[in-house]
Amino acid sequence: MLSSAQQQHQQPFSFPREYFFPPFFTRQTNLTTHHAQLVKWSALVLAYCRHHRIFKLFLSYSGAVAPIYSSSTTPSKTPTDQQDPSEPGELFNNRKINRRLSLADIREVIDFLRKDGRAEYIYKSNGTTTTNMDTTAAPPPDGGGDVVWIFWRTPEEWAAVIEAWVEETGQRGSVLTLYELTQGEATRGTEFHGLDSDLLQKALATVVKRGKAQIFGQEDSQGVKFF
Repeated sequence: MLSSAQQQHQQPFSFPREYFFPPFFTRQTNLTTHHAQLVKWSALVLAYCRHHRIFKLFLSYSGAVAPIYSSSTTPSKTPTDQQDPSEPGELFNNRKINRRLSLADIREVIDFLRKDGRAEYIYKSNGTTTTNMDTTAAPPPDGGGDVVWIFWRTPEEWAAVIEAWVEETGQRGSVLTLYELTQGEATRGTEFHGLDSDLLQKALATVVKRGKAQIFGQEDSQGVKFF
């Protein structure tokens, strides 16, 4: 059984009317107009990613964006007159009007989201992946900030959804594997079924920090107990 949110992402995304206006893809010089433009672009990014259950975006240097799906999520099939969400560039590249947002402008939208706690760059350093919580820091020049978390639900918000399910199902005090939480039959139909595993870790970390949960085991077979 799919949740209403999961059923929704199987349908084509309905872009707002601004997406079909050429000026929407050109940086506005008036500060007030530009701020309104950033607000609309940010809302579009969050709505698009929520609809398709996209947790990370890859920012290519061609100015296109490719969604990164969790292993349990597959792109929805769309009619032939619409682009598949898995194709690079649909979000920031409107082929119908032949307009695309530049990479510099895409990064400005991402930075706008970061300041609101709705995006976070993922960097690679010495083969390991880290995230940058500093909303004032610019992405590194070597392209290490090419992958971005898009938090249409923040880690704290995901944690609240999971905790509510744990409470409702009487699971406090029980050890649940992380696999069970996102892939198990018991969570099928919940909003967090199919959640990106790294995002799950970030969400659980906020609960652990509050002293309301503890994580056990090795990386490939971790479990969590909620108190």
